Order: sequence, then C-alpha cells, then structure tokens
Amino acid sequence: MNGKRYYSVILLMVSAVFILHAHGSADVIPASEPLSQVPNAIAGWTGNDVSIDQETLDVLGNGKFLDRVYTRPEGNPAINLFIAYFPTQRTGSAIHSPKHCLPGAGWYFESSQYVPLKDESGKVHQVGEYVVSNGDSKLFVIYWYFAHGRSLASEYHAAYYLLKDAMLMNRSDGSLIRVITPIGPMEQTAAAKARAEAFTKTLTPMLSRFIPN
Repeated sequence: MNGKRYYSVILLMVSAVFILHAHGSADVIPASEPLSQVPNAIAGWTGNDVSIDQETLDVLGNGKFLDRVYTRPEGNPAINLFIAYFPTQRTGSAIHSPKHCLPGAGWYFESSQYVPLKDESGKVHQVGEYVVSNGDSKLFVIYWYFAHGRSLASEYHAAYYLLKDAMLMNRSDGSLIRVITPIGPMEQTAAAKARAEAFTKTLTPMLSRFIPN
C-alpha cells in the first residue's frame, strides 16, 4: 500500500469512529456465542488457542478476540485463524487492518487482490488475498471485514457501511477475520492458496453464530 492510500485509509477509519462517537446513540448489540466456541475441528483441521499478550490486547482495543492455530495429522503447513470482533465501535475502539500491521512487523506485500470466494453454503464473500514475505519466509493471507452478514475486502467499503449501519440500524458492531498459512520452501503459492481457501469456505457459514447478522 502506498503512503498516500495508507494515510487516507487511516483518516477515513478515524473519522468514522469520531462521527460515531459524536452521534452518541446507544448501540443495539445482538446476542451471539463467544468466539471461544468457534469449532476446534474444521474441515479435518484441529485447533489450539494462542494466548494474546496484554500489550497486544491494549493495542487492539475493547473487543473480543480469537487467535488459534489449526493443524492436520498428515503434517500440512498450519493455518492461523484470527478473529477480532467489536460489539461497538463508538467508544474509540476500531478494527485494525492487517495492511497496516504486517508491514510494521517486517513483512512486505508481494501481491494483493480482492476476489469473490464462494463458501460451502453457496454464499459469495468479498475477500482480500495476499502473499507477504519476510526474508525467506512467505505467507498466504486471506482477510475480510464481516458485519451484519456482509463480507467486504475494502477498508473504504467497511468504513462506509459502518457509518451507514450505525445511522440506520443503531449498530456499529463488526469484525475482521484473517486466515494465514505458510508457503513452504518447496511449495507452489497455488497450493497454499487452495489450502487457505478450502478452510475459509468451511469456516464462513459458521460465522453468524459468533458475529451477529
């Protein structure tokens, strides 16, 4: 992401949070199951939770988070699932884009695109797919914003619907979902892409239990 677009996205998200805070209405927050109840077994993968340290939680803000690594007995490269869910974004806590976090951790983007991804139920989700590198390490990343049954890959669209839904529905809840898998030293990017997409296609129909429509 170039510097101009990076700062315009930051400005847009900060402005959205400021407007929501100034609007002042109490949010409607529908009931949902806790993220800890996301199945540990998904499409033949078995998950183990990763502890999130307090410093990271302080940066993420006032939300609910799941960080879990899924593995398979046949030894495929692991899949990391991260979900950040904010029941309200009026209080100054807002979703942080991986586009902003990964470069700061030493990773750079080799490729990026927005793609439609059809899940097992037949629903199409708009997601971002990225290949990121740090030295000899490469990762294939899928991420998207999910709120009120709507999947969006673009930060601009996510900010637009955040404001629209807050004004029309009194809801500012939303989430970011990220799926990451390493690209092995002798592995083609297409194989990592297929692995991450297959996992995501099974995951997405479950999400409305934990992130209200």
